[in-house]
Amino acid sequence: MSDSAPCAPDAAAITDPADTVPPSDHAPDLSGHAPARASLLLPALAALGAVTLWGLSFPAMKVAVQALGPMPLMWSRMMVAMALLAPFTARLFPSRTVAVAPSGMLVRRGFWSGVPRRHKLLLLPTVLLQPCLYFLCESNAMQLTSASQAGVISASVPLLVGAGAWLFLGERPSPRLWLGVAFSCTGVAWLTLSGGAGTESAPDPLLGNILELLAMVCAAGNMVLVRRLSAHGEHGGHGGFRWNPWTLTALQTLAGALFFAPGAYAVLASAGQWPADVLLAVIYLGAGSSLGAFGLFNWATSHLPASSVGAFINLVPVAAVGFGWLWLGETLNATQMLAAGVVMVGVALGTGRSR
Repeated sequence: MSDSAPCAPDAAAITDPADTVPPSDHAPDLSGHAPARASLLLPALAALGAVTLWGLSFPAMKVAVQALGPMPLMWSRMMVAMALLAPFTARLFPSRTVAVAPSGMLVRRGFWSGVPRRHKLLLLPTVLLQPCLYFLCESNAMQLTSASQAGVISASVPLLVGAGAWLFLGERPSPRLWLGVAFSCTGVAWLTLSGGAGTESAPDPLLGNILELLAMVCAAGNMVLVRRLSAHGEHGGHGGFRWNPWTLTALQTLAGALFFAPGAYAVLASAGQWPADVLLAVIYLGAGSSLGAFGLFNWATSHLPASSVGAFINLVPVAAVGFGWLWLGETLNATQMLAAGVVMVGVALGTGRSR
């Protein structure tokens, strides 16, 4: 998905309200938690809203990247998100009060003094994979393939996360996972090879789909690293340090702004000349997709079973194809629809629970 990969599903699982500053009466809850008695209907609607926002991000990115190019678009998107997060910097990076031995004097320490060294070492590859390499691959992919095909390929993320957890975290995958990976890879290859010679809006679907798949690999790698951060938080020292997912989001946004900074000049030189649809697409990608979808999904994750959340994630390709048709007039031919069906069967097999 265009942003879901941002550590949304996995980061939500490592939120600890004890490590966040208590919310005031007038400040938004940046921890992703909601009242415990909330009905299941509201979390389900929130998850559906997040899926809708993520699905819409594919055609929005295609419109914006064709007008601006990858680097200027991504820098603009990151700056929109940073502007929205900036007022909450003190809440995202709170200082701590600690007692200094042997006197017991209370001293105020900065946020980073409480972050374990292992976490700091893992943060660099985490933010490098996403948003940096992830969006570098995906923004270039959207210049070459259709939003609909990219949306279908995004369904492979849960399977890639499972494979990565086996390789790097020692988690034992079920036979269903490998069967799902086989189906999904077959469907992606079929979808890519059935794309034809290309069109004006999708001039090289083969290369574009390969880049989109690489973006999904980066997203999966990011999620595996977030799991590793979670494991360190649960079993490591330093008082069981855990990350607020909004703090991770802020760090990723800052890293993305620095990584895509070479696009800043083009943005500043032409910002007043953007067409209305491009301007709205950039604002939407930074506010609606990056922050809005993540916030909704994070809240829903804290109230729904993991299996239900996974079912909603699988709707992202459906939303992407639907919005690609409504906004851009894209369609999948019969062969591509069959290939997309094979991908979805693979995802259902790989993410479903064995009986």
